Amino acid sequence: MPSRECYHCKQWVEEGEAHDCWTTTEAALTRDLSEDLREAWLRLRETAADFGDQRIYASHNSIMFARKSCYFFVRPKKSFLEVCVFLPRGLKHPKVRRADPASKTKVANMMRIVHRDEVEAPFTDWLQEAYEYSDPAASPAPKPVVTRARPKRRNRKR
Repeated sequence: MPSRECYHCKQWVEEGEAHDCWTTTEAALTRDLSEDLREAWLRLRETAADFGDQRIYASHNSIMFARKSCYFFVRPKKSFLEVCVFLPRGLKHPKVRRADPASKTKVANMMRIVHRDEVEAPFTDWLQEAYEYSDPAASPAPKPVVTRARPKRRNRKR
């Protein structure tokens, strides 16, 4: 029976066999974490879940935390948790490794967590701020576009 190689996961799949390499779970992504990282992950998840109504789901290599849109995500790595928090501004703090514009209104602030003791203020304050900022009802009304009137043309007589 002919088979093919999945271009995502490089696994060989038999013809007609069901294959879904994109589907993943939190458990699958956090299965190989060390004890310290697992404790940090559990504390991080618990802290975020206490903020209120939201969706927490796994997507490829990340665990997403979203209201209407994602307000932060976690990528479990071998020796750290890579956390990306979407805020309306870039953070200037030793914990923040990088801050890149993600859209016209959001900045992706990248951080690393290696121990559960790092999941405390100011980190949790940033998560709370991102959660509140992602609330579509609390978003400020869009600013009106101000257009300048064109200067009047003067007719020149030659």
